[in-house]
Amino acid sequence: MTVLNELGPGLDEKLYERALVIELRKRGHAVDQQKSYSVHYAGELIGNLVPDLIVDELVIADPKVVDTFGETHLRQMIGYLAITKLQLALLLNFKHVKLEWKRVVREIKI
Repeated sequence: MTVLNELGPGLDEKLYERALVIELRKRGHAVDQQKSYSVHYAGELIGNLVPDLIVDELVIADPKVVDTFGETHLRQMIGYLAITKLQLALLLNFKHVKLEWKRVVREIKI
């Protein structure tokens, strides 16, 4: 919320991403920006996934500037979680005056 309060709503997503890196590091968090993960299909490398932010090697943080989160945003994060092997993602929406966020958790099958 600090970033949104400082910058205001509706700017480019990359500006919020960079500001979040500064704010999270200032608060003592380890932040990887644009970390690359290999993506395989049928045992073959098909490319790389590059999530915006990985915080403390535990959480994907994905800043957005959208009217509202849709099913596509949620499914995208579930895919990101599966590839990165992480369990938690946060979608952060900086479009409006009030910060909107959505927590996405990957279920682990036992």
